Amino acid sequence: MFDFLAMGTLLGLSAGFAPGPLLTLVISETLSHDIKSGVKVALAPVITDLPIILATMFILSKLSNFHDILGIISLMGGFFILLMGYNGLQTKGIEINFREIKPKSFSKGVLANALNPHPYLFWLSVGAPVMTKALSQNINAMLAFLAGFYIFLVGAKIVLAVLVGKSKSLLSSNAYIYVMRFLGLLLCALAIVLFRDGLSLLRVI
Repeated sequence: MFDFLAMGTLLGLSAGFAPGPLLTLVISETLSHDIKSGVKVALAPVITDLPIILATMFILSKLSNFHDILGIISLMGGFFILLMGYNGLQTKGIEINFREIKPKSFSKGVLANALNPHPYLFWLSVGAPVMTKALSQNINAMLAFLAGFYIFLVGAKIVLAVLVGKSKSLLSSNAYIYVMRFLGLLLCALAIVLFRDGLSLLRVI
């Protein structure tokens, strides 16, 4: 169970700190209004991801006996995580022109996350397969993965909202860059695990 909690924590932190539409909304709301507004937008994934999780879990349950397909999905997940890791290693900070960003409401934050292809790709290729594997052990392992992922996904964005509200230069600081590069390195290691699982399902190893 600890393995799945650690995996969820790593993926949550990486997704929470990574640049993207939702992070931009969190920051713009924080600077346009206040920290509380940024926190509200940070909570958007809790609402938008549930239908995605249920849909991808349903699809994978229908493919549970098709090991070759699951192996290919696991390899896709490995490449997806490897790309996330590479992007993390290449982080050089974020510069956003907030004057070009209109104030966004919580509902628009939810809409932006729902229309973002990243959550769909993540849950189909990585999240749902990991949850399926965790559930094969016991439900507590699956819940540990989900808890680790969402606590640190939302928590990371809330922390950024608070820190950005106090210092606008945070996203271009060395601290942010080093954290992202360290997480990128860990994601590359996780990608290797997913590649191994995929090759095992394909009976290559």
